[in-house]
Amino acid sequence: MEPLLRKIEIQLADLPVPLAIGLPGGKRIGPVDAAVRLEFEDWSGVATLAAGQIGHVAEDYVEQRVRIHGRMRDVMAAAVGLLPGSPVPSDTSWWTQLMRRARSIALHSPQKDSEQIRFHYDISDDFYDVWLDPRRVYSCAYFREPDFSLAQAQEAKLDHICRKLMLQPGERFLDIGAGWGGLLLWAAEHYGVQATGITLSQNQHAYVNRLIRERGLQDRVKLLLLDYRELDEGQSFDKIASVGMFEHVGQVNMTAYFSKIFRLLAPGGLVMNHGITAGALEPGQLGAGMGEFIGKYIFPGGELLHASLVLREMAMGGLEMVDAENLRPHYARTLWAWSDGLEEQLEEARVVLESTHGPEDGGRVLRAYRLYLAGSATCFEHGWISLHQFLATRPDGKMNTGALRGAQSAYPFNREYIYR
Repeated sequence: MEPLLRKIEIQLADLPVPLAIGLPGGKRIGPVDAAVRLEFEDWSGVATLAAGQIGHVAEDYVEQRVRIHGRMRDVMAAAVGLLPGSPVPSDTSWWTQLMRRARSIALHSPQKDSEQIRFHYDISDDFYDVWLDPRRVYSCAYFREPDFSLAQAQEAKLDHICRKLMLQPGERFLDIGAGWGGLLLWAAEHYGVQATGITLSQNQHAYVNRLIRERGLQDRVKLLLLDYRELDEGQSFDKIASVGMFEHVGQVNMTAYFSKIFRLLAPGGLVMNHGITAGALEPGQLGAGMGEFIGKYIFPGGELLHASLVLREMAMGGLEMVDAENLRPHYARTLWAWSDGLEEQLEEARVVLESTHGPEDGGRVLRAYRLYLAGSATCFEHGWISLHQFLATRPDGKMNTGALRGAQSAYPFNREYIYR
């Protein structure tokens, strides 16, 4: 046990924030006034910490084998200091990639995808209300101005997407994975489109359809409880958006996903794919147990691809990428806003979750989300994961379509129109 304690004491000395550890049996190491304090129930957890397996320490916290005290920002600073190296996966062996592909096949049948989406998004609408903005937009915000509030930044993001898509009154607009309706309703109310959305979340489906009725938009907006694979290709759309959804598609289905979008998109139309991308060039989850934690408690079946692989899959699906924008620091700030909002309302969140899940499971969900939000913010800050908006077209093959000869789409091949 002494070598283990010596290793931990060395680690504690190099951390950016003071950390104290309560050991099994009552002994403590680290400064008395430490900003962060961990209290372990057994020695296996201490060994996990010493090995830098931060994701498994997080699991121990969720399962109450370790208690964490301190501000989430300080906790994450300490966690980064305890990592043995970059958590971005580097194993590119053919066997590892083959196993990851096999796992992707197993996780992404229509039935599994439906179950996995509901696992996350149907936890409790009231719980999400505690820490999201009033429109309940659950994706990266766009802090166009430094002093924007979260609500302002989310509205700026919705408008940024609509501008990029050049939405026009009367156009047929499809929102794949419409969430709680933020973009769907914004596009209909501010740009006059005929809007169709789809979701696999029963809670979101009920909530958005209630908003549609309340706002008298039944003739222009509808949200369907539907898998993207089941969308009728007999009707095409002028513009399509997919925001925070393709992370759930899976590596094995990515070409089919973009091919489906190609078939749904009218020739010359535009599609915006906004989603999280990986820091690693090859598919794989974050190391140090972090990817396993996310898969177990937050996003079962979630898979991230590097931006270069996304572009390859889009091209294989027949789409032409015309604009790409990296919003990585925007998502870090968004997640910290969500984390701060949850931390400020912990007791309210606890009551909400316990009322729907019971004390034991409700507490487990709350602990998992505390670490997920702050941990994800940290990952975006460090560049271990990223967020890209890819704008693409379905070329119509006509040389005289668009502002420039050969454009073959509505895209003007400059960005001036976005900011006018």
